[in-house]
Amino acid sequence: MTESSVFSGEPWYTYNGTDSDVVVSTRGRLARNLANFQFPETLRSDDSERVRALVFDSFSQFENADDFHYVQSDALGDLGARILTERGVLDIPSASGIVMRSDGRVSCLVNSIDHVRIASFAPGINCEKVFSDCHSIDEELQKTLQFAASYEYGYLTASVNDVGSGLKLSVRVHLPSLSFLGESENIFRGLREKGLCVTSVYGTGDDYGKSLGSYYQISTFSSFTGSELDQIASIKSAGKYIVETERKFRLKCTENKPTVVHNIILRSFAAAKFSALMPLREAVAVISSVKWGLDMGIIHGIDDSTLCGLLYRVQNGHLEFLLQNGNFTFEDDIKDDLPQKIERLRALILQEAFEKISFAS
Repeated sequence: MTESSVFSGEPWYTYNGTDSDVVVSTRGRLARNLANFQFPETLRSDDSERVRALVFDSFSQFENADDFHYVQSDALGDLGARILTERGVLDIPSASGIVMRSDGRVSCLVNSIDHVRIASFAPGINCEKVFSDCHSIDEELQKTLQFAASYEYGYLTASVNDVGSGLKLSVRVHLPSLSFLGESENIFRGLREKGLCVTSVYGTGDDYGKSLGSYYQISTFSSFTGSELDQIASIKSAGKYIVETERKFRLKCTENKPTVVHNIILRSFAAAKFSALMPLREAVAVISSVKWGLDMGIIHGIDDSTLCGLLYRVQNGHLEFLLQNGNFTFEDDIKDDLPQKIERLRALILQEAFEKISFAS
């Protein structure tokens, strides 16, 4: 299995989604464990290999088996693992095996925290789609595999928070207006009171947002309370509320702080346009500001799906992969320095993506 075959196909994040001005993406995940095997953390090496073989064989019996790639983690390599981590497919601790559909929208980790972790991604807010994708894979696997479950607790999982349906849903949101006006924490407090989790996506920021780029993840906390439909309704309701609130405060920024906001967006655009080297943290902040400008009507010539894709295309692992598989020429003083070549390529990618951007008069 080569790295290029794992990452073939048109990525899911290149498509437009519902309410994508605020909701970048939706993710669904189902946790399952095979009956008569210990959880991965205490699984013996030979049993781990047996579980992986059983899961891989089950996928090979799907009607559309040719749409999936199967790879052992040790064959993927460090770079491949980093790229899958950047794309949200691989978690920690690493799985012993990964099954991925060609478009990257659907994946399955084997022997990660649980024996089987099925995940699906969709652009924008689309809880029904990601659950449907996960559920379809789950049903196919259950034709040949027996998962551990009980009448009292539902599906049995390594984490008590996943016991029950095994479902976890999350939406990744972009909230620059709420962050800029200092209102995000009030919103998050209400979400936490409803049993939802709020986390930063790219770590702590150092500008107007507490999260770098004002990107946050809103997710369900427990799989035990309520049915799958109840969990879908909960995260969908939270997502719609976040969309309406961010849009409302976006208008307030336009009405009350137009010069300051315009300055933030102009400076970020200028940093991208005139930089020879671009660090990752700065790139995330720049993409966020340009997206804010687009969604406020200040910027034209780019769309939300392109900006969503850039968040993945500027990551270190992805850029190193391009360097290994492409033919690039760099300035003499950086041609032997991998980190600087990555920063140079990142700057060039942003400049190419922003080439047609114009500002509203």
